[in-house]
Amino acid sequence: MVDFDILIKNGLVVTMDSKRRVLEGGYVGILGDKIVEVGKDASGKTAEKVIDAKGAIVMPGIICGHTHLYGILLRGSPWFTKIEPPSDFMQNLQRIWWAMDEIMNHEDAYASALAASFEMMKSGVTLFADTFSGPNAIEGVLDRIEEAVKKVGIRGIIAFEATERHSREEGERGIKENVRFIEKVKKEKDPLVMGMISIHASFTVTNQLLKWARELANKYKVPITLHTSEGLVDPYHNLERYGMRTFERLYKVGLLGPDVVAVHAVHVIDDELKLIAKTGTKIAHNPLSNMLNAVGAPPIHKMLKMGVTVTIGNDGYIFDPFENIRGAYLLAKVAFKDPRLITPLEAIEMATINGAKAYGIENKLGSLEPGKKADIIIIKPELMPTPLNAETVYGHLVNTIDGDDVNTVIVNGKIVVENRKSKTISEKEVNKISQETAAKFWERLLNRGEYQLDIVRIEKP
Repeated sequence: MVDFDILIKNGLVVTMDSKRRVLEGGYVGILGDKIVEVGKDASGKTAEKVIDAKGAIVMPGIICGHTHLYGILLRGSPWFTKIEPPSDFMQNLQRIWWAMDEIMNHEDAYASALAASFEMMKSGVTLFADTFSGPNAIEGVLDRIEEAVKKVGIRGIIAFEATERHSREEGERGIKENVRFIEKVKKEKDPLVMGMISIHASFTVTNQLLKWARELANKYKVPITLHTSEGLVDPYHNLERYGMRTFERLYKVGLLGPDVVAVHAVHVIDDELKLIAKTGTKIAHNPLSNMLNAVGAPPIHKMLKMGVTVTIGNDGYIFDPFENIRGAYLLAKVAFKDPRLITPLEAIEMATINGAKAYGIENKLGSLEPGKKADIIIIKPELMPTPLNAETVYGHLVNTIDGDDVNTVIVNGKIVVENRKSKTISEKEVNKISQETAAKFWERLLNRGEYQLDIVRIEKP
């Protein structure tokens, strides 16, 4: 009788456990969907499948704390050459994202989810949290996203981004889609794809919707996520309408808490940081997106010192997690003019164990420990210019590695990428579906004309 279904041996095992152990010549034993052993010497251990990870890094799968899968449809789009370039965050929403949202349909959602989750899987992401937006594609759209993600074979936490940008009814429909999907997946045993409650941002919703979101998160015991203070429009809106900054308003309506993942949190002051820390609210940092949109940089160095859980997302921009890890490592340094800010270890923590903590699943994911789910990646860099060992591995993960170096991906005990090749769905099939859908999407986008901003004022302060 063999000891394991899968044995990974002779690797540099980056556990990300509470002691942050790194085991040279280490092994990981997998039985079913769980890790059952992690140790230094695999002598005498047997398995149905043995993976020799000599010269490779073995670590937990990367967790993407925030994404918009449908953002992949904008890659190389001629739309950018047809519109007047946005000069600030609000124009970016109007001219790009909201224009895009208006024409999204269920097939666009499926194709983009397929391509984006496939790209993330190939580059080492085993779990992501996604929010979809599309006022003309609400009911049933999460099922299509789920279908694509399951076809690829990684984990996802997905939701519809509820907003009252057009009407109160629009917000209600978005919330109901989330509830429908949450109830559906809760009937499944240990699903790979889960649901949550998603709000667009405080400047496009009423207090009523925020309070409803809190009630539902309590009822179903699921996370809440929303964009916060990404651009100055958010705190300015709340100051003008409510006499409070963004997190002050969210705190007053009772939304904040340990089950909340607040995305961005760029324009926050120390008083707001205290509220974030006090309530146990989590933060999803999206460094490359923040740079792209020129919104600034959140004070994640302060958050980490205050004990706030910060995870890393891509916000629908660059899906290679190692580029986003590198961005998180660098952005704080330049933004706050201090090269000491954010260590390599902190950057890797944000992409692994902190991602699991952010969504309340650190007992299942985020580190290599017996009893946890077998979500593991093996990294075999083709070029390693300096020694790779326990002392240097975090530096290499931040400064040397990229997604193309990921050799093997295991999700829930199943190998989904082996020798850099997908075992679930072919690149050819993904490219065909995505490219054909994107071409039709671009045609509709180019023919639609200018988006008209029309945020409905439906609540008095």
